[in-house]
Amino acid sequence: MTFPVVDPATLVEIAAVEDMDVPAALRAVDAAAGALRAWSRTPPRRRSEILHRAYELMIRDREFLAGLISRENGKSLSDAAGEVAYAAEFFRWFAEEAVRPGGDFGESPAGGARTLVTHRPVGVAALVTPWNFPAAMITRKIGPALAAGCTAVVKPAAETPLTALAVAALLTEAGLPDGVITVVTTTDASGVVGAWLNDERVRKISFTGSTAVGRVLLRHAADRVVNSSMELGGNAPFIVAGDAGLEAAVAGAMIAKFRNGGQACTAANRFYVHRSIATAFTARFGAAVEKLTVGPAADGADIGPLISAAALRRVTRTVDEAIAAGARISHQATLPDAPGHFYPPTVLVDVPADAAILREEIFGPVAAITTWSDEDELLQLVNDSEYGLAAYVFSGDLAGALRLGEALDAGMVGINRGLVSDPSAPFGGVKQSGLGREGAREGLREFQETQYLSVDWPA
Repeated sequence: MTFPVVDPATLVEIAAVEDMDVPAALRAVDAAAGALRAWSRTPPRRRSEILHRAYELMIRDREFLAGLISRENGKSLSDAAGEVAYAAEFFRWFAEEAVRPGGDFGESPAGGARTLVTHRPVGVAALVTPWNFPAAMITRKIGPALAAGCTAVVKPAAETPLTALAVAALLTEAGLPDGVITVVTTTDASGVVGAWLNDERVRKISFTGSTAVGRVLLRHAADRVVNSSMELGGNAPFIVAGDAGLEAAVAGAMIAKFRNGGQACTAANRFYVHRSIATAFTARFGAAVEKLTVGPAADGADIGPLISAAALRRVTRTVDEAIAAGARISHQATLPDAPGHFYPPTVLVDVPADAAILREEIFGPVAAITTWSDEDELLQLVNDSEYGLAAYVFSGDLAGALRLGEALDAGMVGINRGLVSDPSAPFGGVKQSGLGREGAREGLREFQETQYLSVDWPA
């Protein structure tokens, strides 16, 4: 059995992929469990060399991979090329971390013993990734898993399985042994992931996706107390202070809002602009939005389609409800005469502070603007959310921006920049935006267990 992969910009089927069932998914666990002992004992330097080679191969094939991402995801070619470069960096970063597994040595305060602390691989890991960054979300999990000495089974989103398969092929070319990583393509996500969580050989789950699904997986993981990392939904505020440089704030807003057409968990979702500059900011921002071209990546467009018809209906409904609540469209780009799931980049103003669009993750190219004047009231509004992934602050006063950033309930805050993702930084959120961190040294620790040996040491 197979399932189709459809280009969301043209609605044309571009491939048919094997629709693997639960028994096939469990055979993947067989392979991962069988390869675990040898891979975990592979010298860190060798694991590092394979990851370095995988980085080089991704850079070699960056044009092919960018084109593949654009076709199955719909994002612009420039966006896709940026994702490939970002994704490859996780292999390079964790190649360097692989040879630094860490540890400690100490003396017991009571005397008579020495303590040796080591970090060892958690075991077989189940990696579940979304469709919005089909390369980066894969490498951000595979990189640290391999560096730590884990083996893994990987379930990419059914909308974008081709990139995952391509990355797995590059890992094989880089010298990764059979069974260490197996990609399972399926339309039965709940059945496959549920079977993995029920399998006693699976000791880790790392999931990126919606908060709703994350809650379900955490409940399931609790039955066997499976080590869990969750990168979940966001509702990122974008705060513009009265002394912010307008040019920098608008440039940052364009990146934070429209990267991947707004289909990112870190996307700026709700804009809080100081009342004194709201009119000027909106005019400049709106003019930039109107200049965005919308269409298929093959046409060189800035903004591609939403991933599906369901996503298009959801964004349309969200905007309609905001307008019914009192918001209005101030600026909007032009839609192409094309069959894909396109929604025009849109700026909404006069958005009521209690509007649903400010509480929900939009996941589309829509910027909802409201104004503020009192910082205490602003913080109350901004932090009144179940989410806490990313936030953005633009201000001409760096000390004030840092103070405001530290007061935000967010795992990541961009200060005068519209991009927070970096392989060397710990990516993750607070509250219901997730558990654990990806990237940096923390990303490696997510795939390790700590063990200590208490050694008799006579005085």
